[in-house]
Amino acid sequence: MARHWVAEAAGSPESWAFEEYVPAPPRRGEVTIRVRAAGVNPADAKHVAAARPGIEFPVPIGYEVSGELAAIGPATRIGSGEAEVGDEVVAFRVRGGYATEVTVPAAKVFAKPSTLTHPEAANLLLVGTTAAEMLAVTGATPGETVLLHGASGAVGVSVLQQARLREVRVIGTASPKRFGEVRRFGGIPVAYGSGLADRVRALADGPIAAALDAVGTDEAVDVSVALLSDRRRIVTIANVARASADGFLAIAGSMPDSARFRDEVRSELIALAQNGDLVVPLARTFPLAEAPEAHRLLATGHPGGKLALVTDA
Repeated sequence: MARHWVAEAAGSPESWAFEEYVPAPPRRGEVTIRVRAAGVNPADAKHVAAARPGIEFPVPIGYEVSGELAAIGPATRIGSGEAEVGDEVVAFRVRGGYATEVTVPAAKVFAKPSTLTHPEAANLLLVGTTAAEMLAVTGATPGETVLLHGASGAVGVSVLQQARLREVRVIGTASPKRFGEVRRFGGIPVAYGSGLADRVRALADGPIAAALDAVGTDEAVDVSVALLSDRRRIVTIANVARASADGFLAIAGSMPDSARFRDEVRSELIALAQNGDLVVPLARTFPLAEAPEAHRLLATGHPGGKLALVTDA
């Protein structure tokens, strides 16, 4: 019998239920994945924390997984092409990934990069597509210098790697103890806190072309607005209220334009990972049964890398 995590009502991860269930057999255009690892993301908890329009409980938890094809629907190809039972795959923008098995739309499933472990692969695409969109909507081009708030976080590290491939120079905020992580991925670290704008100006030695906010603090927004006159080149993934009030861009996977972009860029990011150009720093794995514990660590804001839930499949 398969098992999965479900939010039976709005609430925190502590209220979720770890239940036995029978995955639906795959129909045409669907596949069943034997899950080896599920990515742990803030959105997993955020989207079921409170009742809101469009959400009907119970809700199975988890948006991205890595594993093996257990069954394939009739006349069905996955997002990357032909596939066979037993092939290693990743899936993103699915529902119910915190499971031992899950049946999902085949178009959301791709061959797993052989360069990544299952826990790493299960954390590639949510942060990767978010980072790619941040760079795209701000129009970052080779030779420009951009400011990245939260450079040592999961999204920030993916931004750093993708920016380096685009020959975009990044000044990234972080705590001093995380400066090494920023430098590892090609960024120029700067400490957040009082006087941040002046420190960024000194490091930039020229104009800041764009600002990317992955933390959502008022400091991040205030500094971004102070450094850029063109607010079309400021983007946040974490402070929608300030974006609306101050006239700059906010993006999220639930927005139609963002969803469309993130779907389109999946294959590109998987190819980068396969070539060794995009890695996923992993901090820790937890058994699937310990999902609430994983989210407790994630909620501290300092997990030190990505987290994954692993099965004993």
